[in-house]
Amino acid sequence: MRVDLFDFDLPDERIALRPAAPRDSARLLAIDPNATPELADRSVRDLPDLLNPGDVLVFNDTKVIPAQLEGIRIRGDNIVPVSVTLHMRTGAGIWKAFARPGKRIKQGDRLQFGTLDATVTEKGDAGEVTLGFDLSGPALDEAIATVGHIPLPPYIASKRPEDDQDRRDYQTIYAREEGAVAAPTAGLHFTPDLFERLDKKGIERRFVTLHVGAGTFLPVKADDTADHLMHYETGHIDAATAEALNAAKARGNKVISVGTTSLRLLESAADENGRLAAWSGNTDIFITPGYRFKLVDRLMTNFHLPRSTLFMLVSAFSGLDTMRAAYRHAIDTGYRFYSYGDASLLTRKD
Repeated sequence: MRVDLFDFDLPDERIALRPAAPRDSARLLAIDPNATPELADRSVRDLPDLLNPGDVLVFNDTKVIPAQLEGIRIRGDNIVPVSVTLHMRTGAGIWKAFARPGKRIKQGDRLQFGTLDATVTEKGDAGEVTLGFDLSGPALDEAIATVGHIPLPPYIASKRPEDDQDRRDYQTIYAREEGAVAAPTAGLHFTPDLFERLDKKGIERRFVTLHVGAGTFLPVKADDTADHLMHYETGHIDAATAEALNAAKARGNKVISVGTTSLRLLESAADENGRLAAWSGNTDIFITPGYRFKLVDRLMTNFHLPRSTLFMLVSAFSGLDTMRAAYRHAIDTGYRFYSYGDASLLTRKD
């Protein structure tokens, strides 16, 4: 499909630079292409009223690490500043990363990030490098936590620096498994009070893990979706969670994915009949209109960038015309966009 079909104009003032406080006070646009009207303005606090007892919310419990490293490249007497965003761990002391300026980094270069040193062991395309750190395992994790910064999305980082508040704000309250370099941002809206109200309604919570990579920030530069390359992300689903979701579907309840990361993992793991089993591995699933969803019935997600893979995904889920109308409504009525912005609750198009 033509990428320009997923373009739209977004006023700069619609980009949220801080989250709503409290988190569950954010606005929620309910979008149902099978209903009349299709759109309803709600609040995240209304979520228990929009779901039925026995429905299951599926959360991504990945935990954001301070994966943005600032340092220098050393090549003999030649020293230049470099910026690196880690995006996938491939060994005890090895990470794949995006480096800037990518053209000035070569295989064999030494990089120094304060007290943490690494060697460029491979040079890939589009600024991607493989780094072999001098430390490994828990010692490397501790060093990254000490010298690293939270890798805020470019549309926030270009407007203000990362600060201590982001270390709290850019993390879900249920984050557990370290490894993400970007937050599963739909989950940022949940609070202990909202969880308590969902429990009282009889709505289940289940957790999966997909470590979100920096590739989620990469723009789609191709003119056609068929020419866009997705980066791999790694994740897993345990047997108990798979059984619980199969049981929910069997009794006629809905599976609601909290975030596109949870959805991509569930759809990667489901078989052609929409059933799950324990699953672990990498996924580079790229969902565009025409994709047949196998498992997820509803999707809670934030508002995404023009021409992004995530706007393509929501258009596949609820229909391109519906989503273009929904985004026009969101822009016209002051919804806040992107990672720290408001939310939407999508129903899958029949």
